[in-house]
Amino acid sequence: MDTQETHRFQARLSEKLSDSLAGPIPDGTPRQVFGAVFLPGKVTAVVGMRRAGKTMFLHQIRRERFLNGMIRECLPYINFEDERLAGMTAQHLNSLVEDYYRRFPALRGKKNVVWCFDEIQTVPGWERFVRRLMDSEKVEIFLTGSSAALLSREIATALRGRAWEVVMHPFSFGETLRHKGQAVPDPPDFLDGPTRSTLEAAFIDYLTGGGFPEVQGMDVATRYQMLRDYVDVAMLRDVVERHKVSNVAGLRWLVRHLLGNAAGLFSVEKFYSALKSQGLAISKDTVHQLMSYMQDCFLVRAVWMEADSERQRMVNPRKAYPVDPGLIPVFDRTGRANIGHALETAILVELERRRAEVSYVKTANGFEVDFLARYPSGDMELIQVCADASAPETADRELRAFEPVGQKFPKARKLLLTLTRDGLPSTVPDDVIAKPAYSWLLNT
Repeated sequence: MDTQETHRFQARLSEKLSDSLAGPIPDGTPRQVFGAVFLPGKVTAVVGMRRAGKTMFLHQIRRERFLNGMIRECLPYINFEDERLAGMTAQHLNSLVEDYYRRFPALRGKKNVVWCFDEIQTVPGWERFVRRLMDSEKVEIFLTGSSAALLSREIATALRGRAWEVVMHPFSFGETLRHKGQAVPDPPDFLDGPTRSTLEAAFIDYLTGGGFPEVQGMDVATRYQMLRDYVDVAMLRDVVERHKVSNVAGLRWLVRHLLGNAAGLFSVEKFYSALKSQGLAISKDTVHQLMSYMQDCFLVRAVWMEADSERQRMVNPRKAYPVDPGLIPVFDRTGRANIGHALETAILVELERRRAEVSYVKTANGFEVDFLARYPSGDMELIQVCADASAPETADRELRAFEPVGQKFPKARKLLLTLTRDGLPSTVPDDVIAKPAYSWLLNT
């Protein structure tokens, strides 16, 4: 190991450690997480799309611990996404821990230390370092990463079952309201006219602009450019570089297709044929791989059809959604903003946020329900999403699928969610609940 390089890394880590323990802990809009954030004896891996707010969530954890009485010295934070740390390996990380305990020797083995490591996957061999730190010191460890493949499937093996995953999505509708300083009605179901109009206007803004924290309040042109940059970085850093993808042209076609056709059915066969007709060489296996990589970095979310067998599930097309509704108008080349697709995307992301397992249901007679959600509690919901179901023929089309599908899932609650209250149907069956989607989103 190069001695000069080692000293350089040690000096940089020492500097970052000093910075993390000096000054105030960064403050931001509090994030809501469903379920446990920390389990004793587990490393918490906070994963999600780049720029979704994972770093600020680490600071939220630090701030909450500090307000609950933990001393500042027990809350170190290190961000490894720094070009000056390029080339660092796990061997260099040992000096960080020793440097820390030389500063605070009285804490070693006596006080619990909460280590927050941001984007630690950039350091090769980090898993061994984290496992050793967990085994040898009195610590809690929180990690972030932008690749689900790295910090879920791989971390489970690397840390020998000692990982606990927390997924961080872009802002929910409620978090967006709080970020902008707007009131969040509680409960949101019964509102006077002015309050409801204000809330519905904010909801439409959310579906148009999305929930990425950094773009809130930006003008349209700047927001679009920022979101394009997010997608480009996710493609290049989390897909091309990580998985050594050589068919970058095929990847770009796939990204534009999926993000510009939110809530659409995606078939590998059809996409492969479309690219082939354009003269672009790509194999079906490559399309499958690229789709998997895009889901791994959280850029795209895929929903499989509910099926009795794995084979039946695999042969049917998936429905594909972006991780945030704000990405839709950026990549939709038709020029026609489809608020219904944005609404459906927001509902899916919220279901994932609530840790539901999600599929869509299609019967042999062609009836379809947008989402079947299975919650950790064992509860189930059948959800139809329709921007405007006020017309009788539209309401009939959306509601009639509930009967055959409901017979297959008799314990599932049936929901019809619309964009606004004016979009609700005049009548619904007794076993169906119809409400504006923002009411469901805010009722957590």
